Amino acid sequence: MGVNLCSYNLYLLSSNRMATGYVYHPIYLQHDTGQHVEVAARLEAIISYLEKTGLTSQLTLIEPCPATVEEIALVHQQGYIKEIEETAAKGGGWLDPDTVMSPESYKAALYAVGGVIRAVEAVMAGEVANAFALVRPPGHHATAGQAMGFCLFNNIAIAARYALEEYKLERILIIDFDVHHGNGTQGSFYDNPRVMYISTHEYPFYPGTGDINETGSGEGRGANLNIPLPAGCGDSEYLEVFEQIIAPAARRFNPQLILVSTGYDGHWADPLAMMNLSVGGFAKMAGIIKGLAEELCGGRLALTLEGGYNLEALAGSVKATFDVLLGNASDDISGAPPRRSEPPDIESLIGEIKKIHGLG
Repeated sequence: MGVNLCSYNLYLLSSNRMATGYVYHPIYLQHDTGQHVEVAARLEAIISYLEKTGLTSQLTLIEPCPATVEEIALVHQQGYIKEIEETAAKGGGWLDPDTVMSPESYKAALYAVGGVIRAVEAVMAGEVANAFALVRPPGHHATAGQAMGFCLFNNIAIAARYALEEYKLERILIIDFDVHHGNGTQGSFYDNPRVMYISTHEYPFYPGTGDINETGSGEGRGANLNIPLPAGCGDSEYLEVFEQIIAPAARRFNPQLILVSTGYDGHWADPLAMMNLSVGGFAKMAGIIKGLAEELCGGRLALTLEGGYNLEALAGSVKATFDVLLGNASDDISGAPPRRSEPPDIESLIGEIKKIHGLG
């Protein structure tokens, strides 16, 4: 497969290897979900806050292009792609109880996939040190033939398969810290040893997948690592998981590229979950991931937006992530998490996961 025709835009980016890129396009706002929790206001809040704080002036804009049907078909069935296109052409509608489309949703979804692919291209070309794709609709729940969980096409899975083919990579690590398990991403690579998928998620809630014993199949056995966390986990629990499980697993896998499904719905103020993360906690997680990328794969790191539904917490968390990528100091605008009388005990869970995956 050749590079998408609009990839020439990469040459318009800054040649500064230390630059951090961001993907954004107004088409993402045209995915109209009505009275839904996943709305255009999410991206509007992010962009507004980045501009208000002057952060956009420190970033390099990566112009997205629509993904081709051929690229979408790296993960999704042709019949399913046609179904999404035809649903949009008919005016949209509900695909399942959680997932809705409008007339412009198909186009927005093509640009969402294309945006993550462009982020990967920019990183792989060395035009930016790292990149964050601010796209919607999100993607990590979408399976080969089914929309679900607000997701139409699996943006990060398609970008990973594109990178495997275009750059002949042997090892890509996907880290997913959205509060919901990325069942679609897991399914895309469950038997593929070239992609390691690591997910932290609140369990056993939606979508109900992500048990510790879901470790992959066939040649991919062991390359799927789930960390199902109990409700109430906050900064200390997540950082313990990153230090004891994710970092050692990443070092052993030794990826050539790290991709991240960044979901901020684990924030203590988010309405869709019961976790206790702070903006500062997200910043520390991003710092660990950035450090792993610098240590293992020349800093090659691309992130894409998944969940996060409290607008203030979402905007603050995205800014904090960009600050980490840029090497800036970060401010937590959202306040400290509420006090917990009894933090969850995850020591036995960590021990069991380490045993299953041979992490010592």
